Formats: sequence, C-alpha cells, structure tokens
Amino acid sequence: QVQLVESGGGLVQAGGSLKLSCVVSGLTFSTYNMGWFRQAPGKEREFVAQIWRDGGSTDYAESVKGRFSIARDNAKNTVYLQMNSLTPEDTADYYCAADRTAWIHRQYDYWGQGTRVTVSS
Repeated sequence: QVQLVESGGGLVQAGGSLKLSCVVSGLTFSTYNMGWFRQAPGKEREFVAQIWRDGGSTDYAESVKGRFSIARDNAKNTVYLQMNSLTPEDTADYYCAADRTAWIHRQYDYWGQGTRVTVSS
C-alpha cells in the first residue's frame, strides 16, 4: 500500500519560512519522481515544484522560483519543500505526489493527504 504523509505545515507570518516534509512508503522511492502541489481556498490545485528521481533535476512554478526549494533524501524516502519569503498568496493546502514518469505533463499517480500552510499578513 502506497502512503505519502506530509508534515510541517502551520501558521507563519508574511516573510517567514516553513519546511514541509513528505515521507513515502509502499514503493521504491528512488525510482519515482516527486512533486509538490497546492490548492488555495476556492481555487484549483496547482503545480509548485518537482524533482527527478535521483535529485538531479528540479522544476518550479514561476510563482515560487527563487523562494521555494525542493530536495529529496532517497535514504530516508523523504521529499522536502523549503519555503522562504512566504506571502499570504502562498496560503494553501500543500500536497506531495509521486509518479515514475511524470515530468513534462506533471501528471502524478500517488498523492498524500496534504498539510495546511497559512501565511498571515
């Protein structure tokens, strides 16, 4: 059974930082590309960042470039999202996702339950 469990969300003031983690089980983590997505209240889910299975390539949404950083530790089956310079517009539920082939189309098969990030002004 594949499980993705996010943690690290919370309430932070604008300009602050948070680091999200996602621990994965039930699949061979090192063979999966990993992504982070978010869904703000009343909006559709949107892509945030993704990382290749070996960590060699990363990809970011324009809205988070230079502020967010995705990383992974294949020994710990964990993917991270470091979020800096947060703004109220970053308020959303954040989801990690896994897929063996997702990249250009950013279509992911496995999803976590999400962790909420709230940025106050």
